[in-house]
Amino acid sequence: MANVRTLIFRQMFEHVSSTYTYLLACTATKEAVIIDPVLDTVDRDVSIIKEMHLKLKYAINTHVHADHITGSGMIKRRFTDVKSVISGKCGGKADHFVKHHDKLTFGNNELEVRETPGHTNGCLTYVLHNARMAFTGDALLIRGCGRTDFQEGSAARLYDSVHEQILSLPKDYLLYPAHDYKGLTATSVAEELLYNLRLTKSKEEFIKIMDNLKLAYPKQIDKAVPANLVCGIIEQPEFKPDK
Repeated sequence: MANVRTLIFRQMFEHVSSTYTYLLACTATKEAVIIDPVLDTVDRDVSIIKEMHLKLKYAINTHVHADHITGSGMIKRRFTDVKSVISGKCGGKADHFVKHHDKLTFGNNELEVRETPGHTNGCLTYVLHNARMAFTGDALLIRGCGRTDFQEGSAARLYDSVHEQILSLPKDYLLYPAHDYKGLTATSVAEELLYNLRLTKSKEEFIKIMDNLKLAYPKQIDKAVPANLVCGIIEQPEFKPDK
């Protein structure tokens, strides 16, 4: 369980893309971060932040999403001091680019950045050691993992990333993914080491499984990826009246 004396923690859900957004804040200073906000639920998230009198410091994306448009750009418009955060390897725009083992502080809490490529080149996992929890994006899902058949995907890299950077954490660490499609909310390192039907296989078996999933083309990828590369804000061209 999170240490409630130092951490405010909220897990919020967006139904269309089955995306989890996480709001974390320091109880002492009220400094906060939001992880994987969705454009369609920005009003909800802003309302909660204001209601709880939080001081939002970072709007963080675990990667360039293909199934929804990030809300980080719109949140920046609602809170002018917020900095957007993403991997420097994603090819997108942000105020702050992070890399492996960087730290993001909010109040008395600190997120460690771990690079976990494989679903995309820029996938990151954020580890909050004092609360013994990690936010795994699409790299590790509950009893599954992100797909590797588009957006620089590599099954081999994903397998190594998850085992070296996520499943190597202490077994009691709770893991919070960017999505779940069955109503589950969290898992743990211990559970995934025992029950993940893909990642408990050998690397060779895992690659074969991922190469034969035959998944449908992501419905929102053609609009989501270009938008997310510019922080979720696509500026409209300036209107020029006819002469």
